[in-house]
Order: sequence, then structure tokens, then C-alpha cells
Amino acid sequence: MMLSVEEWGVIQLSLKVAIWCVLVSLIPSIALGWVLARKDFYGKAVLNTLIHLPIVLPPVVVGYFLLITLGRRGFIGSWLLDTFDISLIFNWKGVVVATAVMSFPLMVRAIRQGIEAIDQNLEIAAQTLGRSPIYVFLSITLPLALPGIFAGAVLGFARALGEFGATITFVSNIPGETRTLPLAIYSLLQVPNSEDAVMRLVIISVVLAFAAIALSEWLAHRSLKKLGVQG
Repeated sequence: MMLSVEEWGVIQLSLKVAIWCVLVSLIPSIALGWVLARKDFYGKAVLNTLIHLPIVLPPVVVGYFLLITLGRRGFIGSWLLDTFDISLIFNWKGVVVATAVMSFPLMVRAIRQGIEAIDQNLEIAAQTLGRSPIYVFLSITLPLALPGIFAGAVLGFARALGEFGATITFVSNIPGETRTLPLAIYSLLQVPNSEDAVMRLVIISVVLAFAAIALSEWLAHRSLKKLGVQG
């Protein structure tokens, strides 16, 4: 299967965006997953709802909100442009933002479930021995939550690879800059006699998604094995 230069560019951009999406989202996802799993506070239900809102909203609506807030005339986007000369519109950084917003709820949910599955008595026992909350989190909670973290990371990666609606609304469909795999497939579907190119990109999309899930399963199994848990 021979890929054109343009198709290679689309694949490289998609992988770049998906990797950055996970990198910028992982630490906040772990933090919020822990807060939702371990803390009870006034407004928790509201926070949980806000985090998961992008899952149920049409992606185009999410993209529109990003456009009016982070666009060059948006109240945050104009400040970023005037203060730091940073523009998120019509470039790959904006794609990362759009994919991160759409992937974030899935990552938080998976990580939260991973933390909730941990026996809390282990954390309590460590605290009774005088260990600080940070020590308990880093030495007990985080290692035991690794399968959930791996699952969240791969869900975020796969979601970023497949994101379409928020991306095209926020940063448009610009070849070489914002055109990821879904946008490239959509564009080719509008071109006569492009079935072969569409099929190549579809196959690549399936292979990447399959590889990501397989890697996640392998990493999760490996972490469980190291922790002495039968997977």
C-alpha cells in the first residue's frame, strides 16, 4: 500500500496531535480523577457534569464555544494573542486544544474508575503510619491506578485520532496544518474517483486504533503483573 506525500503528512500530523493531546491532558485527568474518586464536596455533581459535558454535546457545539472563547476575537484568544502572541486558530495547536477538550472526559472517567477500584484501606493504613498524603498518592494510589491511567491515555489518544466536529469548526480544514485523518477522509469523499485514497486512510485509521488499544492492554497487563495481580 503506497501512500502519497500528502497522506503521509496527514498521518504524521494526526499522530503529533494525538500524542500532544494525551501529554497536555494526562496530569489534569489524573488530578480530577483522584478528586472525583476520593473527595466529597459541595458542587461535586456540578463539576462532574461539566467535565463530561463534551461527551453529550454535539462536537460542533463544542467547536463553536472554542471559537468564540479562544478565537482571535474571543475574550481568552484575544488576550493570548495580545499578551503572548499566541494564536490557536487555524493551526495544529488549535487542533490539540479541540481534541483535548473532546478526549478529556473519557480520560478522567477511565482514571477515576481505576482509582475507585483500589482498596482504600491500603491508603488509610499508610496514613495511620504517618505517611503524608503526597507520599501515599505517589507510592500507593498512582502505581495501583496505572491500568486505569493506561486505559484513559489510550482512550484519549484514540479519541484524538477520530475527532472531527469540534476540530473542523474551531480550526477549519487546512491541508498541512489542521487536516487530520478524519478531515482528510471527509475531504476525499467530496472528490470524484478518490475511493482508493479514502480506503488507504480508513485502513490506516483502523490500524492505528487497533495498535493503540493493543498497546494499552499490554501495558495494563504488565503493570498488573508487576503489582502481583492476576490479569
